Amino acid sequence: MVLIARMLLRRVLILVPLVLGVIAFVFVVMRFSNSKPEYAYFQGANPTAEQIHRFQVENGLLDPLPLRYLRFVGDLLQGDMGTSVLTKKPVIESIMTALPLTLQLTFLGLAVAVVLSLVFGVAGALFRDRWPDQVIRMVSLIGVAAPSFWLALLMIQWLAVGEGLFPTGGYINPADSFPGWLRSMTLPALSLSLPIAAQLIRIIRTSMVEELDRDYVRTAIGSGLPPIVVVGRNVLRNALINPLTVLGLRIGYLIGGTVVIETIYGLPGMGQLMINAVRDGDPAVVQGVVLTIAVGFMVVNLAVDVLYLLVNPRLRSAA
Repeated sequence: MVLIARMLLRRVLILVPLVLGVIAFVFVVMRFSNSKPEYAYFQGANPTAEQIHRFQVENGLLDPLPLRYLRFVGDLLQGDMGTSVLTKKPVIESIMTALPLTLQLTFLGLAVAVVLSLVFGVAGALFRDRWPDQVIRMVSLIGVAAPSFWLALLMIQWLAVGEGLFPTGGYINPADSFPGWLRSMTLPALSLSLPIAAQLIRIIRTSMVEELDRDYVRTAIGSGLPPIVVVGRNVLRNALINPLTVLGLRIGYLIGGTVVIETIYGLPGMGQLMINAVRDGDPAVVQGVVLTIAVGFMVVNLAVDVLYLLVNPRLRSAA
């Protein structure tokens, strides 16, 4: 536990300059974009030059860039992401309203991807070079090549419009109806998770095959241990080390993919919030959403690093 705590502390210390770098990058990009909050504030009311100048002075838009950056960082440290020029509400309120749905979609998609990849990856390795393995490899290859937005449109056309099994879009709060929530989230979660599951299936299958060919597996089975015990207790655990690394990187794809999937299915999450803010010219909301997603991705990768350490005893001894 001491080694894990030391590694966790090192990772947290590394995160500090990364977060500061992300904040600086987002700030600079937003300041040099074509977004004009002074025009979005008046919502197409043709403001006069005096009104625009007053708005710029009141909001510090005419201050030097370094001063505006320091003010921006200071506000973030106090939990203030700014105020939307359209809704006149704090950005943090909009994010806290949209974030739960995005988290639900992300973790549901992650759960589906992990379950599918484990089942079919292990099955492909156990039936190596036989017809089940060949079918799994062919389907996973198609899944890797299929983008999530294309799968989303295909499933809407087939399962929602054609068969009527699921709604074409919209969101139902689980507190109102859990079955309704599950039906509204099934197609988005599948659209998001299937390409990732296809990649993980191939990686898990390869790792399992390498482990099954090792001498300790033949020795354990030859000594009388049931094959299911050897596979479940030793082979699977050792084979999951490499897929865990890939999974940490793919979680970033999951988080980024929610922007497209939420737009297609009309889900009021972080992706929809950011798309609307970009369209309406609301830079405070855009930078708040981007920062939240970036920091969330870093935290998730930190958790994957800790999990990687727990399942890899060689890395623990090196630490």
